[in-house]
Amino acid sequence: MTGTEFAACLVFVWLSGGLIGWFARGWRLSRVLPGSARARREEIGTSSVSLEEMLDLLPDAAVLLDGHGAKRFANIEAHEAFGDALGTIMRHPDVFAAMRQLNGVTLRSTAEIVLEVPVRRVVKVDLRILPEVLAIGPMRALAILTDCSERDAVERMRSDFVAYASHELRTPLTALIGFIETLRGSAADDPAAQQQFLGIMAMQANRMQRLIEQLLELSRAEMLEHRKPRGTVDALHIVNLVRDEMGGLCESRNVELKTSAESVAVQGDGEQIIRVLVNLVENAVKYAGADGRAVQISVSATPQLLRGRPGVAFIVEDNGVGIAEEHLPRLTERFYRVEGRRMGASSGYGLGLAIVRHIMDRHDGCFEITSTVGKGTQCMFWLPILRDSRLAAA
Repeated sequence: MTGTEFAACLVFVWLSGGLIGWFARGWRLSRVLPGSARARREEIGTSSVSLEEMLDLLPDAAVLLDGHGAKRFANIEAHEAFGDALGTIMRHPDVFAAMRQLNGVTLRSTAEIVLEVPVRRVVKVDLRILPEVLAIGPMRALAILTDCSERDAVERMRSDFVAYASHELRTPLTALIGFIETLRGSAADDPAAQQQFLGIMAMQANRMQRLIEQLLELSRAEMLEHRKPRGTVDALHIVNLVRDEMGGLCESRNVELKTSAESVAVQGDGEQIIRVLVNLVENAVKYAGADGRAVQISVSATPQLLRGRPGVAFIVEDNGVGIAEEHLPRLTERFYRVEGRRMGASSGYGLGLAIVRHIMDRHDGCFEITSTVGKGTQCMFWLPILRDSRLAAA
């Protein structure tokens, strides 16, 4: 059953209950002036329960509009699902156009709109004229809002995955096919060549596996982008987990890792926040020491105001080779890689920072990279904190 059908059934049940109440309270109706708002409420049995209260029980986002398409009431689900974007949706030109279609003949119209900021969202708006008995005061139409963003993300993910995979998998697949042909031909009786080629094939296969894993992670980040996280995490706990996870890698590469953080509660998806920090530390380990210098990496989390909003700044900083300024604006683009930073088989695919950007969009956060060639790079992402969120020090 669709949300609109459910709403219709609920209104029908409500009206049915009202008719029963009408008979039970018939003697009271004679004391109410005909045509008054109270009379209409008595006639449909809403003296104790209003239409707005009934709409708050719906599992779908519902909005009441007046004859000009202006929002008069939005139920709890509408506010929870769309928040500040609710006003933007109801003021969209396509929604106004669908509203104008409603008249005595056309009782139903639909609009599907796309919001690009702050994140891409696709919303379907089903409009219905309220029955005259329900059109109390200025309210004339009911809008049921359906978030189709996940469906849209899946469709785009499917097409993007095919495009990206075909683009980036072509080189390692070509290499694998070449080595297989060689092993079946001239190297069929050469054990030394077989071992050499098998090692290269294993390396290429691992590269393809990492690419597919990153593509899937990027797709998941895009799919969740329109769902605001509702959990809370402690910044100090997050930094400690990242230190424990990355300690082994840093030690194996002779990289000094330092951490510092304050215990502050941040609203967000803990797993994704950890993924962002791990990604940034991995990049620093991979590229900071490209010229052979001793690498030091620091990870910190401290309270910081951003445009008057309280939040926490997570910073990953290294003393590495740095990045030229002209590359900085493009680092979060998919598959963008800085020439000269590739490190053989360990080179990335230019997807890590694209994943970071989508995660930041979901968290209503900010991401910034500053770097000086020869001195190092600083990556900072900022997340808003909750009110009264400072925790006792662990």
